[in-house]
Amino acid sequence: MAPSSDGRIAENIIYFSRLLRSAGLPVGPGKVLDAIAAVELVGVGCQEDLYWSLNSQFVNRYDQRELFDQAFHIFWRNPRIMDRMMSAMLPTIRVEQDNELAEMRRRLSEAMAPAAGEAREDEGPERLEIDASFTFSDRELLQEKDFEQMSAQEIAAAKQAIARLRLPVVEVPTRRFIRGRQGGQIDMRGTLRAALRAPDSIPLRFKRRRRRHPPLVVLCDISGSMSQYSRMLLHFMHAITNDRDRVHCFVFGTRLSNISRQLKHRDVDLALERAGEAVQDWSGGTRIGACLKQFNSAWSRRVLAQGAVTLIISDGLDRDEASGLQQQMERLAKSSRRLIWLNPLLRYKGFEPRASGIKAMLPYVDEFRSAHNIASLKGLSELLSQ
Repeated sequence: MAPSSDGRIAENIIYFSRLLRSAGLPVGPGKVLDAIAAVELVGVGCQEDLYWSLNSQFVNRYDQRELFDQAFHIFWRNPRIMDRMMSAMLPTIRVEQDNELAEMRRRLSEAMAPAAGEAREDEGPERLEIDASFTFSDRELLQEKDFEQMSAQEIAAAKQAIARLRLPVVEVPTRRFIRGRQGGQIDMRGTLRAALRAPDSIPLRFKRRRRRHPPLVVLCDISGSMSQYSRMLLHFMHAITNDRDRVHCFVFGTRLSNISRQLKHRDVDLALERAGEAVQDWSGGTRIGACLKQFNSAWSRRVLAQGAVTLIISDGLDRDEASGLQQQMERLAKSSRRLIWLNPLLRYKGFEPRASGIKAMLPYVDEFRSAHNIASLKGLSELLSQ
């Protein structure tokens, strides 16, 4: 039985997708439309049909299934799961409790809780309440914690820590020369000019290569599978853009967008708001090969001059099955002084490059690192200082 056109099933699916997004799942507008279309196609003859229709669109990885399952049964009013979740949120200590499951429950409880400071008309007398979300985390734990597992308070603290990050400014020799001291390379032009002023002698003049830090180019994936990480990494891009000159920032999903000008604004909230207005493909699909081709054709000669260092931030999951990706990566590697790939999937101990996009990109990168927490971003500073 298909849902009636005058019902509220589509509206409820939108509200449900907002709950999943607040809890940390990468749910974008495209997935919401696909979920509504799937429900219309399958129908809602029973709750199980609705469950699997939404599961097929909102769950991409196995580790997301537990969070989706709990959110579904709470949102769609299953009393048995509600009793289990209420008992799970009580402030009791369970030694055998799985840490990942506890993180999912905490994120789900935060997503369903009202916003801080929200006014209530029928607010009664003041009473003492127990907060069972356990959001405390010291600095050391915050450094190592995955962005995807952070609570709202921890994300705010992580954004402040990222704003204080500073990448080293390492100078490299350029092709231009400046006047140098004795012992360097002889400057023939300067020597001849000095000889004209003193014909009886030929005073030698010397020169040395000018040193300057290379440009930094950042290409960040903002597809649905990277949404939780790209939000934090945009703060990182804003911090380095305002810390040094010659930083060029691009984001890509199904198309390439240059947001360097937007991120130069000192106010991070205003900068990200302007970047959001300039980009049209947030949390959608990924076409890495097509976007790199657009970058190599339109931007590489302008921003990859003088030995630029290129950072690619992506999980390497390509919707086009790595079509043309190998050729574009080869061209990008030849145009860059160093090509560094930051991949959040490296946080898994058993990671293997099985996806076609990862296999096509990996042979052309100089460094392959993770980018899933603050400590990994600090490790990037050490890497660039070498």
